[in-house]
Amino acid sequence: MPDVNVAFQVIPKAEGKDIYPIVDEAIKVVQESGVKHEVCPFETVMEGELDQLLDIVKKAQEACIKAGATDVFTNIKIQYSAHRSVTIDEKVCKYRKS
Repeated sequence: MPDVNVAFQVIPKAEGKDIYPIVDEAIKVVQESGVKHEVCPFETVMEGELDQLLDIVKKAQEACIKAGATDVFTNIKIQYSAHRSVTIDEKVCKYRKS
């Protein structure tokens, strides 16, 4: 099965708490997973096998709850191609400085 890209954004609800440290816990889950990823200002993009990436999203949501969120709203985008792997580099390499 070809690799896909999954972009996701967690929006934790946590009365009276700073949400950035909660979001940091979600990002930590991605970093510790070992999958290729890029952290962006509004979302994190990952590259790999779809089931594995969706499992990471689930674990990231759970990390937000453990970090003090009462609810987590998650936006997910998936790019899938039936005939080839989808890469982060193909989308952004022309915008990166050499």
